[in-house]
Amino acid sequence: MSDLFYKALLTIGYPIFWVTSRPIVIGTEQTRRDGAYIVAATHSSPYDIPLLMLHSRRRLDFVSSREVFAHPFMRWLYGSMNAFPLDRSKPDPLTVRIILDRLHRGRVVAMFPEGGFRKGQDSVVYSRKIRPGIGRIALLANVPIIPAVIVNSGAYSRFLSWLPLMRTRYGIIYGEPITPNGEPEQIESQLVDAFVRMHGVLHPKVPV
Repeated sequence: MSDLFYKALLTIGYPIFWVTSRPIVIGTEQTRRDGAYIVAATHSSPYDIPLLMLHSRRRLDFVSSREVFAHPFMRWLYGSMNAFPLDRSKPDPLTVRIILDRLHRGRVVAMFPEGGFRKGQDSVVYSRKIRPGIGRIALLANVPIIPAVIVNSGAYSRFLSWLPLMRTRYGIIYGEPITPNGEPEQIESQLVDAFVRMHGVLHPKVPV
């Protein structure tokens, strides 16, 4: 693992996003907590990852897809910043063990429980659907889940959004921790409810 590489990416990326954006960010204090926890975020574009890195107050170990790691450059890049792959097509006990090991060491693991990019009506904030598993992991590790909703990260897919002083609008909101009590399905239902509620707070503030 390379926390130094992660820090270098943040050092390079922070001024780029600072001069190109005018974000709405709510609840970053939730990510300042000590000890291990899971960040569970909505996922509509690849730019969700740098935005979470930028606004979270702890370093994040991302769970990515096996397809991303199939590309040599992306495998090197993501691996260098402590990310690791998950095979979403079948049960993946090896990756679950990696997640539990990272959490056991007091690190923060970032997951996208929708299971891939979900936009518009396919997003959990409308469909209320996520992949099962995150509730069980939270119970096994006995760590809280911090929900995060990201709005309009896809704006950075447009070249003009990267120009200085374009004041690109996006939003990110972090919610109250969800403690690992009850059955996995109950935890995941609380997470979905949090996503929907937080989106209702953030979305009106971010013109899309």
